[in-house]
Amino acid sequence: MSELLLRRLHLPAPIGQVLIVGDDQRLLALEFDEPEKRLLRLLRTRFGCAVQLRETAGLTALADAVKAYCCGQFKAFDALAVDAGGTPFQQRVWAALRQIPPGSTRTYGQIAAQLGNPAAARAVGLANALNPVSLAIPCHRLVGSNGALTGYGGGIERKRWLLQHERHA
Repeated sequence: MSELLLRRLHLPAPIGQVLIVGDDQRLLALEFDEPEKRLLRLLRTRFGCAVQLRETAGLTALADAVKAYCCGQFKAFDALAVDAGGTPFQQRVWAALRQIPPGSTRTYGQIAAQLGNPAAARAVGLANALNPVSLAIPCHRLVGSNGALTGYGGGIERKRWLLQHERHA
């Protein structure tokens, strides 16, 4: 089995430690306090080979986007090449998430209806949970049908912080 070498950067941020993974052209993963073993498994499954992460300071544009986001510049990820992988359905969900304005929320059902399949709210939820590039694909902007903050891989408190940060910037 071949091995893929990717770059990794740990970045302190007001929302906690951010782990950025990329290559020379693309953002491939952006996680919070992510256990590296889990992330390596996900990357191995995604790329079909062993993955090695090497710490680097070379992901400057990606780090700058995270810092800009934390300073209220919510379009900072728009100019970056983001490669989340995923199935065609997941890619459609993630594209819809990127259309939600900062500080706004949508329900899983609203996204399912927007994609032409109102009965697919659970599938939207699963796609949302598998988003490997938090912030760049703003999965924190999805809420339950009653508006309640629901599961978030980075934790509900972080989701609350992100939404409040976007609303007050």
